[in-house]
Amino acid sequence: MPPKKKNPAVEEDLGMMRAARFGRVKNTLTMGFVGLPNVGKSSLTNLLSGAAHAEAANYPFCTIDPNVVQCIVPDKNFKYLADTWKPPSIVPAALKVTDIAGLIKGASEGAGLGNAFLSHIAAVDGIYHLVRVFASDEVIHVDDSVDPIRDLETIQGELCAKDASNLQGVYDRECERVRKEKGLSRQTTNFKLPEAFTEAYAKVKKLVESNTPIRSGDYTATEVDIIRDWGMITTKPQIYVVNLSQKSFIRKGSKWLPKIGEWVKEHGGGQIIPVSCEFEQNYFDLKDDPENQKAFLQQCKEEAMAAGLKGPQAEIRSMVPRLIRAGRQALCLQSFYTAGPKEVRAWTIMKGTLAPQAAGVIHTDFERGFIKAEVCNFNDFKALHKGDNSMAKVKEAGKYRQEGKQYVMQEGDIVVFMHNTTTGKKK
Repeated sequence: MPPKKKNPAVEEDLGMMRAARFGRVKNTLTMGFVGLPNVGKSSLTNLLSGAAHAEAANYPFCTIDPNVVQCIVPDKNFKYLADTWKPPSIVPAALKVTDIAGLIKGASEGAGLGNAFLSHIAAVDGIYHLVRVFASDEVIHVDDSVDPIRDLETIQGELCAKDASNLQGVYDRECERVRKEKGLSRQTTNFKLPEAFTEAYAKVKKLVESNTPIRSGDYTATEVDIIRDWGMITTKPQIYVVNLSQKSFIRKGSKWLPKIGEWVKEHGGGQIIPVSCEFEQNYFDLKDDPENQKAFLQQCKEEAMAAGLKGPQAEIRSMVPRLIRAGRQALCLQSFYTAGPKEVRAWTIMKGTLAPQAAGVIHTDFERGFIKAEVCNFNDFKALHKGDNSMAKVKEAGKYRQEGKQYVMQEGDIVVFMHNTTTGKKK
């Protein structure tokens, strides 16, 4: 039976914006793969980047130092602009992804290489939580059996335990700050901490002690500002990635998927993306042979139809583009374009960025001397340019506009920044 259609009006935000409250305000943010050993982190990192950068070996801790790759962001609009201008330089947007070595139970207390790995997790801005559902005699499981719910509990438990242990340090530092502010000795204990701090602290402590991510809580704006400075791991946005066998991926089913969905709902919610490293690897290996790659997808479709799937449900495609886009969405990143005869380029900014700050991503002088932004919506350009690699027809149609310093950049804006920077007179 096909799944029921979701109502966009009531569809939840999957926790992305809630987690984004605690994030760093930067344009160069990083997603990181987190999970037990041998669940497919290095393999999927390789596939996302399109090259075998990380060592994908079948033994625990094969990745010790975090491996960082740049993943090209799939973008049909950017490709359209590049095909229109055909410049010598084409620079797409990229998402930075870190392959972090596998955690095991007890990592928060130093088991395995836990403390080092947890510090690597703390250094990224968002998490791909990869959980293994496939069974294989060739790929050993660190716990000798496949049980994704147990694995989810293990990883989430270690992340929450690390945050819980860090809370004591947060409390001690706040006490020390208040003592200094009031001129009290270190031995003094009968003083009150700020109410906003104690309320935020109590909420966070209750969540992590119940194995629930901090990001799922309800906080005031003041509490968010306080918690952001604590650097807690479970404030980071998280996407749950379920690694299926190729057979289960094609048939779009596994006995574990409903159970994983229920577990995620009970532990703060989040986006769940089913993938299959086995399928993705087989598909990727045929990248230099388009005919065989197409035949492989057709074979997968026929297998899906034989399993009872029909119409769009029987279509099989790579999930790599969706994973990359979901990572950018989780980090609240978006692109604007500059396009001309010399270069077409996608620039990465955070959602909500104002025009002068977007100009500063290109060059700091552009922000300092910002005058205005000449902006065209991509859809307007596509509908109006009639094959010309210029904005002439867009301007004729009145769709080429000028925006000032308070303009909030939109996804897919095509922009020319006007600026004027002059060197100050020597005294």
